[in-house]
Amino acid sequence: MQTLSCSTVALRAGIVLAGLAMATAPVAAQAPEIGMFNTLKKGGWLLRIRDDGSERRICVRDGREFIQLRHQQPGCSQFVVKDEPREVVVQYTCRGNGYGRTSIRREGPALVQIQTQGIANGVPFSFGGEARHTGAC
Repeated sequence: MQTLSCSTVALRAGIVLAGLAMATAPVAAQAPEIGMFNTLKKGGWLLRIRDDGSERRICVRDGREFIQLRHQQPGCSQFVVKDEPREVVVQYTCRGNGYGRTSIRREGPALVQIQTQGIANGVPFSFGGEARHTGAC
């Protein structure tokens, strides 16, 4: 049986703790790939909100523009809850500005249904809408 000195035990414990710290350290978040977005037309889209009839124009480069409709700032963390060919659900958190959960259902390459809810600037929100491709941005 091998006898270990206190300094050897301390060194091994330090190495294990350092490894654990590196394994649990935050990593710069990369946006996960969402396959459904590759099937949507790029360019100008018109979002119509069902509740109040308001409209908003969105220039879509990759489809992610539909996820954070009430949180426009970059740097929010996102977690893909559901990623299927016709429906995507993403939950996101924007430090200091709230969070949201958005469901996007694809009806075709130029038509999606969106439902989103969450907290923005301390105030709850929830709305649904329909977005249609309109052409170039």
